[in-house]
Amino acid sequence: MKEKKSFFKLPVVQALLVSLFCILLGLIIGFIVLLIIKPAGAWEAITTILKNFWNYTRTNLQLKNLGNTLVKTAPLLMCSLSVLFAYKAGLFNIGAAGQYVVGAGACLYCALAWHLPWYVCLLAALAAGALLGVISGALKAYCNVNEVISCIMLNWISLYLINMLLTNVKETTSPYTFKLSTAGEQSFLPNLGMGDALFGKNQYTGLALIIAILAAVLIWFILGKTKLGYELKATGYNRSAARYCGMKEKKNLIMTMAISGALAGTGAALLYLTGFTEWMTTQSSVPAMGFNGIAAAFLGGLNPIGAIFSSFFIQHITDGGSFMTKIGFPSQISDLISSLIIYLCGFVMFIKLTFNGFLDRHSKSTGTNVNAEPAPVQEPAPDAQTAVADNKEGGNEE
Repeated sequence: MKEKKSFFKLPVVQALLVSLFCILLGLIIGFIVLLIIKPAGAWEAITTILKNFWNYTRTNLQLKNLGNTLVKTAPLLMCSLSVLFAYKAGLFNIGAAGQYVVGAGACLYCALAWHLPWYVCLLAALAAGALLGVISGALKAYCNVNEVISCIMLNWISLYLINMLLTNVKETTSPYTFKLSTAGEQSFLPNLGMGDALFGKNQYTGLALIIAILAAVLIWFILGKTKLGYELKATGYNRSAARYCGMKEKKNLIMTMAISGALAGTGAALLYLTGFTEWMTTQSSVPAMGFNGIAAAFLGGLNPIGAIFSSFFIQHITDGGSFMTKIGFPSQISDLISSLIIYLCGFVMFIKLTFNGFLDRHSKSTGTNVNAEPAPVQEPAPDAQTAVADNKEGGNEE
């Protein structure tokens, strides 16, 4: 009998339903926390987070803040692609934050110290992130050092090295680097007219978002449609089996981390080359963008296309949290909700098993099989007398 999965057992449908369930449950728990803090304004607070730029009444302000959210969505999407690419190959790249940092340092130094064009700065960020990924990949391949340990160490090493490097291109009276509009105007990413047409001459939105979306499509194609993607995933599942099949498992591990690092490093360039913000050379904590990429990757079902939508959602509620102080709540509530969502995404397998168990019980109670097609209609067999008569006639003819 030919097996056919029901609609609710399709992997894409289940990934979408699980993500929506995690979002809903995270919002409910966040709302309960708001009720504990101040019951009177809890509903207004949760709706404020979800509305984000719609909290403004004027259209031009709504579009401007939508542009601000989109420009931060691009690097977040790149960081989420970095995490999920490594995860698909059996590695947990918690070093996306450090790779993001070196990418920011490389592109800003090229722009502010050497005044290079934007595409050279972009390639410098890509190369810097890839190099840091290669270090973790090589330690994993040749010394069997857990990539989580090496990545965490490199995150902090990268932060302090970049802080020291960028002190050469910072303002004398503040810890921030020079503004790109004054010291590196030639390094601006082209906005392709999107800023002037949609977001009120907002330089931020343009090529960055397009590059990030194209990267998501490219990663989807590599992982699912190419020999390289198959070998990287096979190496991640079982290094010994991959080596037995003739695959170069050490090379594949290093390549996985290199591509992962390149994605995160490019993400930093997509933010800082827009002139949206400057680097603070005295910061003592790793930027949250790399860690938020973990949330976006898992919320998107570890699918590059799903990561596009989950990255926008995570950034949307994060920016929505900035309005919380106006109504008497801490802005960190949005970070709490994001953390709850990623925590719930850790139970994806459990949720899927529970859901599939419910579907199986429902099919048994209704007497239907949700996994099978109806049996084909068969012609009725001839009765015994007709069969005997046919045999006799056949014998007489002979």
